[in-house]
Amino acid sequence: MIVAGVMSGTSADGINIALVEINRKPETHRFDPSCLTLELLGHTEYRFPARVRETILGLMNAERAKVADLARLNFFLGELYAEAVLKAQKKFNLKAQLIGCHGQTLYHQGNVQRFLGRSIAVTWQTGEGAVLARRTAIPVVSDFRPADMAAGGKGAPLVPFLDYTLYSDDKIGRIVQNIGGIANLTAIPARGSPNDVIAFDTGPGNMLIDGVMQHLYKRPFDRHGRIAASGKILEPVVAHFLRAPFFSRKPPKTAGREEFGREFAADWLRRCRGRDKSDVVATATAFTARSIAAAIRRFVLNKSQDFAEMIVAGGGTKNAALMRMLQSELSGFGLRLRTSDELGVPSESKEAVAFALLAFQSWHHQPANIPAATGAARPAILGKVSYV
Repeated sequence: MIVAGVMSGTSADGINIALVEINRKPETHRFDPSCLTLELLGHTEYRFPARVRETILGLMNAERAKVADLARLNFFLGELYAEAVLKAQKKFNLKAQLIGCHGQTLYHQGNVQRFLGRSIAVTWQTGEGAVLARRTAIPVVSDFRPADMAAGGKGAPLVPFLDYTLYSDDKIGRIVQNIGGIANLTAIPARGSPNDVIAFDTGPGNMLIDGVMQHLYKRPFDRHGRIAASGKILEPVVAHFLRAPFFSRKPPKTAGREEFGREFAADWLRRCRGRDKSDVVATATAFTARSIAAAIRRFVLNKSQDFAEMIVAGGGTKNAALMRMLQSELSGFGLRLRTSDELGVPSESKEAVAFALLAFQSWHHQPANIPAATGAARPAILGKVSYV
């Protein structure tokens, strides 16, 4: 079955499309990701126009927003997702039989909070699946997180299902680290089952770096990490922010712009006031690398010492300064640093591939969360189906 995975992440920089052929071994019908086979047939990205990105970022975790604008964005993104899928099919001369669309996260609160006398956890991904299905004439599975949350999970991370499918190994343990807007890891012990997986968000990925770059340089990101490479790390600043409660909280845990978005970046810039701009960017970049290493040291290596590789994916792999810092931080862990590109999945397409896989599972009435990663009480069939 050919499935189109559609992903637009917390950085809100554009739409990633992955066309994936997915099959299940015919003799297997149980909850076992290792029974699936995947082949990436093509992947591409369509950048959001600057005005669209600005609007999305403005509505994420917004204290005030017009209901009409939120409703319009939902249908507008459905149209953009459809145009992206149609362009990708034409580019690769392929026709998808199913679409898995993550949608654009506007708000994610994985932990319960009081509201109108009840304790609830909530999430909101926008981008209307019915519009996407109608424009493409392809059924759509979307809005994946709520089913896991209804089962007591945090709704994230969901990519560990793909990580286990691709990277579980009988001989070596692997840590799969994604660095998108938010950074998250999946630790898969050698010979481990899905129940042995450790997965959680480690903190900011590119989000803080991008926010600092936008404020100081009016640029959306630090291309190839060149500015970070020219600056000096302000060690007291890194140490101060690593004391934030999020980093000591035990998994499962999730993060988003609620933790590391506008308010966090503003606090960061206040703490760095008066320092050289390149030093501020270098420090933000080091903070991402240090928070990843701290998470591995505290929550992964203390459980098992059989991890031999770290496989990195996401836009952060394009930041050479960040990758050098991460390599330095990992030097004492005995981990070989690799990218997902080396193992057949381009870094920028991995999350889109993941939601193609989750859609395939849902279409076949199979669960696709990993309860050990999300904290759910049971495996759950994820997503909502929009038929043609």
